[in-house]
Amino acid sequence: MNVVWGLVIGAVAGILSGLFGIGGGIIVVPALIVLLGFSQHKAQGTSLAALVLPVGILGVVAYWKEKHVDLTAGMAIAVGLFATAPLGAKIAQNFDPLMMRKVFSVFLVVVASYLWFKK
Repeated sequence: MNVVWGLVIGAVAGILSGLFGIGGGIIVVPALIVLLGFSQHKAQGTSLAALVLPVGILGVVAYWKEKHVDLTAGMAIAVGLFATAPLGAKIAQNFDPLMMRKVFSVFLVVVASYLWFKK
C-alpha cells in the first residue's frame, strides 16, 4: 500500500467524519478500492481496523465537549452494533466481492438521494 495515499485517505475521511458525523467507511472503502485497488472485502476490513480509535473515541470526545452526544441513544446503538456487527462481517465473507461492491454502491446512491431530496 502506498503510505502517502493512506494518509490522504485518512485525512479526508477524518475531516468528513468530524464535519458530517458520518462513518469514515463511506469515504475510506471506496477510496481503498478506487485508489489502491483493494478488493471489497479487504477495503471493508481495513476500514474497520483504521476507524476504531480516531472516529470511535476521539470523534466522540470532540462532540461530547460541545454537549452533542445523547449517551442513552449512543449506548443503545452500541449494544445493537456489538451484537450484530460480527454477524454482518461473517455474512459478508460469503458474498462475491463484485456483488458486495455493487450493493454498497447502491446503498450510497440511495442514502445520498434521500439526503439530497429530503425537505
